[in-house]
Amino acid sequence: MTTTPTRHTGLGLAAGALTGILALYIALVALGNITDFGTNQQFVRHVLAMDTTFHDKDLMWRAITSTGLQDTAYVLIIAWETVAALVLIWGTYLWARRKDDALARRISTYGLLMLLLLFGAGFIAIGGEWFSMWQSKAWNGLDAATRIFLLAGVALIVNQLPTRQSDAT
Repeated sequence: MTTTPTRHTGLGLAAGALTGILALYIALVALGNITDFGTNQQFVRHVLAMDTTFHDKDLMWRAITSTGLQDTAYVLIIAWETVAALVLIWGTYLWARRKDDALARRISTYGLLMLLLLFGAGFIAIGGEWFSMWQSKAWNGLDAATRIFLLAGVALIVNQLPTRQSDAT
């Protein structure tokens, strides 16, 4: 199936802007984690070790105390962030080119889904619930994860809204 180039509607501009905002955000996060590796490394270590939770004996078996495994998880998070940033930058570029909304939508969708998986499944579900991050006063990233999860969700919805050819300007 071939796609025919379309011109942007206001909706396409909004989708591009939202994609660009999230591309900038996750690129800065990845860059920060690469250039200041130790700061969020400690965050990941404490969350996985569950050392600042309530220490409920029924939950502590979930803790990962091996620094090697903790650091591997952190490097995988950084790699995921970096790939998501690159995909979203590509999506933003495609929206800005104003030539093919279908391709821009598809690439942006991949990047936005990567953010939803990272922040929704990774930080909210696994970090927040499995490793009980919500119990920690010092190492709780649920508010930040929820903000990005919601913004990525809104961006994904806007990316998926149908545009009418007659609306093109």
